[in-house]
Amino acid sequence: MASQVDTGKAPRRKLRFQSIEDVLREIERIEAAEKAGTLRVTGNWTPGQVLAHLSAWINYAYDGFPMKPAPWFIRAILRMMLPGMLKKGMPSGKSIPNVPGGTTGADRISTEEGATRLRAALRRLSGNEPAPHDSPGFGKLSYADRVALNLRHAELHMSFLNPD
Repeated sequence: MASQVDTGKAPRRKLRFQSIEDVLREIERIEAAEKAGTLRVTGNWTPGQVLAHLSAWINYAYDGFPMKPAPWFIRAILRMMLPGMLKKGMPSGKSIPNVPGGTTGADRISTEEGATRLRAALRRLSGNEPAPHDSPGFGKLSYADRVALNLRHAELHMSFLNPD
Protein backbone atom coordinates (compact mmCIF):
# COMPACT_ATOMS: atom_id res chain seq x y z
CA MET A 1 0.00 0.00 0.00
CA ALA A 2 1.32 3.46 -0.90
CA SER A 3 2.02 5.88 1.90
CA GLN A 4 -0.55 8.53 2.63
CA VAL A 5 -0.04 12.01 1.24
CA ASP A 6 -0.27 14.89 3.71
CA THR A 7 -3.09 16.71 1.92
CA GLY A 8 -2.39 19.83 3.96
CA LYS A 9 0.91 20.10 2.07
CA ALA A 10 0.23 18.23 -1.18
CA PRO A 11 0.37 20.14 -4.45
CA ARG A 12 -3.04 21.14 -5.75
CA ARG A 13 -4.44 23.39 -8.37
CA LYS A 14 -6.34 26.56 -7.64
CA LEU A 15 -10.03 26.26 -8.43
CA ARG A 16 -12.90 28.71 -8.01
CA PHE A 17 -16.41 27.61 -8.88
CA GLN A 18 -19.02 30.33 -9.26
CA SER A 19 -21.91 27.99 -10.05
CA ILE A 20 -23.10 24.40 -10.10
CA GLU A 21 -22.57 24.51 -13.87
CA ASP A 22 -18.85 25.17 -13.25
CA VAL A 23 -18.65 21.93 -11.25
CA LEU A 24 -20.51 20.04 -13.97
CA ARG A 25 -17.98 21.28 -16.54
CA GLU A 26 -15.10 20.21 -14.29
CA ILE A 27 -16.57 16.71 -13.98
CA GLU A 28 -16.47 16.51 -17.80
CA ARG A 29 -12.82 17.59 -17.85
CA ILE A 30 -11.87 15.02 -15.20
CA GLU A 31 -13.64 12.21 -17.03
CA ALA A 32 -12.07 13.15 -20.37
CA ALA A 33 -8.57 13.34 -18.87
CA GLU A 34 -8.97 9.98 -17.16
CA LYS A 35 -10.12 8.37 -20.42
CA ALA A 36 -7.13 9.95 -22.21
CA GLY A 37 -4.76 8.71 -19.49
CA THR A 38 -3.62 12.24 -18.63
CA LEU A 39 -5.38 12.81 -15.29
CA ARG A 40 -2.90 13.45 -12.45
CA VAL A 41 -3.92 12.80 -8.84
CA THR A 42 -1.97 14.51 -6.05
CA GLY A 43 -4.10 13.45 -3.07
CA ASN A 44 -4.98 10.13 -1.45
CA TRP A 45 -8.27 9.39 -3.18
CA THR A 46 -9.11 8.09 -6.61
CA PRO A 47 -11.25 10.34 -8.82
CA GLY A 48 -14.23 8.07 -8.10
CA GLN A 49 -13.76 8.51 -4.35
CA VAL A 50 -13.55 12.31 -4.70
CA LEU A 51 -16.74 12.48 -6.75
CA ALA A 52 -18.57 10.01 -4.48
CA HIS A 53 -17.57 12.01 -1.39
CA LEU A 54 -18.82 15.28 -2.87
CA SER A 55 -22.13 13.72 -3.89
CA ALA A 56 -22.60 12.10 -0.47
CA TRP A 57 -22.16 15.41 1.35
CA ILE A 58 -24.66 17.16 -0.91
CA ASN A 59 -27.18 14.37 -0.33
CA TYR A 60 -26.71 14.25 3.45
CA ALA A 61 -28.62 17.54 3.77
CA TYR A 62 -31.61 15.81 2.15
CA ASP A 63 -31.26 12.25 3.44
CA GLY A 64 -29.63 12.74 6.85
CA PHE A 65 -26.05 13.01 8.07
CA PRO A 66 -24.22 9.89 9.27
CA MET A 67 -22.87 11.65 12.35
CA LYS A 68 -24.30 13.53 15.30
CA PRO A 69 -24.08 17.32 15.41
CA ALA A 70 -20.86 18.71 16.83
CA PRO A 71 -21.04 20.12 20.37
CA TRP A 72 -22.68 23.56 20.48
CA PHE A 73 -19.39 25.42 21.10
CA ILE A 74 -17.75 23.78 18.05
CA ARG A 75 -20.79 24.67 15.92
CA ALA A 76 -20.54 28.26 17.22
CA ILE A 77 -16.86 28.45 16.22
CA LEU A 78 -17.55 26.92 12.81
CA ARG A 79 -20.45 29.34 12.27
CA MET A 80 -18.05 32.23 12.86
CA MET A 81 -15.62 30.68 10.37
CA LEU A 82 -18.30 30.10 7.72
CA PRO A 83 -18.15 33.53 6.01
CA GLY A 84 -14.40 33.18 5.56
CA MET A 85 -14.73 29.66 4.17
CA LEU A 86 -17.43 30.75 1.75
CA LYS A 87 -15.19 33.57 0.55
CA LYS A 88 -11.71 31.99 0.64
CA GLY A 89 -12.40 28.26 0.48
CA MET A 90 -12.09 25.27 2.76
CA PRO A 91 -8.74 24.27 4.31
CA SER A 92 -7.07 21.06 3.16
CA GLY A 93 -5.67 18.36 5.38
CA LYS A 94 -8.45 18.52 7.99
CA SER A 95 -10.56 15.65 9.24
CA ILE A 96 -13.70 15.26 11.33
CA PRO A 97 -12.86 14.17 14.89
CA ASN A 98 -14.23 10.82 16.04
CA VAL A 99 -15.16 9.76 12.48
CA PRO A 100 -13.25 6.71 11.20
CA GLY A 101 -11.04 7.83 8.33
CA GLY A 102 -11.77 11.48 9.16
CA THR A 103 -14.81 11.77 6.90
CA THR A 104 -17.53 9.78 5.17
CA GLY A 105 -18.80 9.08 1.69
CA ALA A 106 -15.48 8.40 -0.09
CA ASP A 107 -16.70 5.12 -1.57
CA ARG A 108 -14.20 3.23 -3.73
CA ILE A 109 -16.08 3.40 -7.02
CA SER A 110 -15.21 4.11 -10.63
CA THR A 111 -14.84 7.64 -11.89
CA GLU A 112 -17.85 7.04 -14.13
CA GLU A 113 -20.05 5.99 -11.20
CA GLY A 114 -18.75 8.88 -9.07
CA ALA A 115 -19.53 11.33 -11.87
CA THR A 116 -23.04 9.89 -12.23
CA ARG A 117 -23.64 10.25 -8.49
CA LEU A 118 -22.27 13.79 -8.36
CA ARG A 119 -24.30 14.93 -11.36
CA ALA A 120 -27.47 13.58 -9.71
CA ALA A 121 -26.63 15.27 -6.41
CA LEU A 122 -25.91 18.57 -8.17
CA ARG A 123 -29.26 18.35 -9.99
CA ARG A 124 -30.90 17.86 -6.61
CA LEU A 125 -29.03 20.82 -5.15
CA SER A 126 -29.88 23.06 -8.11
CA GLY A 127 -33.56 22.11 -7.89
CA ASN A 128 -33.99 24.31 -4.82
CA GLU A 129 -35.41 21.32 -2.91
CA PRO A 130 -35.60 22.19 0.80
CA ALA A 131 -32.91 20.43 2.80
CA PRO A 132 -34.51 19.12 6.00
CA HIS A 133 -31.25 18.21 7.75
CA ASP A 134 -28.98 20.83 9.31
CA SER A 135 -25.22 20.58 8.91
CA PRO A 136 -23.63 18.79 11.87
CA GLY A 137 -20.92 21.45 11.91
CA PHE A 138 -22.59 24.66 10.73
CA GLY A 139 -26.22 24.13 11.74
CA LYS A 140 -29.00 25.55 9.59
CA LEU A 141 -27.81 27.02 6.28
CA SER A 142 -29.60 29.25 3.83
CA TYR A 143 -29.97 27.83 0.33
CA ALA A 144 -27.34 30.26 -0.98
CA ASP A 145 -24.87 29.31 1.76
CA ARG A 146 -25.53 25.59 1.23
CA VAL A 147 -24.79 25.93 -2.48
CA ALA A 148 -21.68 28.06 -1.82
CA LEU A 149 -20.38 25.62 0.81
CA ASN A 150 -20.79 22.72 -1.62
CA LEU A 151 -18.95 24.72 -4.31
CA ARG A 152 -16.06 25.37 -1.88
CA HIS A 153 -16.08 21.68 -0.90
CA ALA A 154 -15.86 20.69 -4.58
CA GLU A 155 -12.97 23.14 -5.11
CA LEU A 156 -11.10 21.57 -2.21
CA HIS A 157 -11.36 17.96 -3.32
CA MET A 158 -11.24 18.46 -7.08
CA SER A 159 -8.06 20.53 -6.63
CA PHE A 160 -6.21 17.22 -6.14
CA LEU A 161 -7.38 16.03 -9.60
CA ASN A 162 -5.50 17.72 -12.42
CA PRO A 163 -6.92 17.15 -15.92
CA ASP A 164 -4.51 19.59 -17.61
